[in-house]
Amino acid sequence: MTTFFIGDVALDEYYTADRWPGRADKGMVAELPAETGGSIANAAVVHAALGGRTQFISLLNDSPLSKRLIADLVENGVGVSHMLTDPAIPESRNLIFLVDGEHIVLTVEMGEQPMWLSPDSLTALRQPGLMYTTLYRVRRLHVRTESGILKQAGLLADLRQHGRRAIFDLDVGGCTPEDMPYLKGAAVVIFNQVGFRTAFGHEDLSCIGDWMRDHDIDWVVRTLAAEGAEARNGDTILRASGFPVDVVDVTGAGDTFGGVLTWCLEQNQPFADALNFAVAAAARSVTVHGPRGGKANADEILRWCDDRTRHRPRH
Repeated sequence: MTTFFIGDVALDEYYTADRWPGRADKGMVAELPAETGGSIANAAVVHAALGGRTQFISLLNDSPLSKRLIADLVENGVGVSHMLTDPAIPESRNLIFLVDGEHIVLTVEMGEQPMWLSPDSLTALRQPGLMYTTLYRVRRLHVRTESGILKQAGLLADLRQHGRRAIFDLDVGGCTPEDMPYLKGAAVVIFNQVGFRTAFGHEDLSCIGDWMRDHDIDWVVRTLAAEGAEARNGDTILRASGFPVDVVDVTGAGDTFGGVLTWCLEQNQPFADALNFAVAAAARSVTVHGPRGGKANADEILRWCDDRTRHRPRH
């Protein structure tokens, strides 16, 4: 079974600063080596490192940088046979500022151009499996068929009828009522704390049962940074505790969580086990610099968990 990751891949340009300047302020930054990243691409690389069959779809220009980004995905075991090209769009870059153990990410706007999938891509996506993506990308999906154009929420409904279930990474953006045709029938919707509060105006997972039922969403996950994560399905609420770690770089922690959770669900692991394993992998990832710090096989993550458990203080 192949999982499709549809989203961004970019060059992450890193800088550090003692503080984040305010409005009309100035500040000094130190430049760090740039690395290949992009939120959904990070999740795809993590998924592939665990042994998942991984395909990635994005829309890039045809510059040397884009070819470098695609080559990096291939080197990390990610399939790119369904990638899309538009020479007119800007370079895909993120500016990442590390300040006091947190990160501020500025993404170069690449526009809202439609992403026209090929007939071969539609055939592949119509196979049963998972699809990890974002609202920003699915709003742009189009494909021509013999009966007309399938696009956006209608395309997602078609894929769902063929057994392709969506996992949405909503990150800090959350969602609005206008987004619900896209989220309808999702296997998993992942928010971080900011995105959950943006979507619902509160932080209580126990209060969204009607919303989930109305939109036929199986699981909602809220990641809690160092505190772990929680998830809801029907009336069941699961919680996974975080790990105390020395933070090096939080960039890519949420991507690691999503990529690992997706792989665990492909292995038919119980959701509670998948949630715990994804939290552990994300905690491990912040101890490594770079957006791909979460890249590891399952044994490496398990050994890291065992080591943390053995050395955890007893009370």
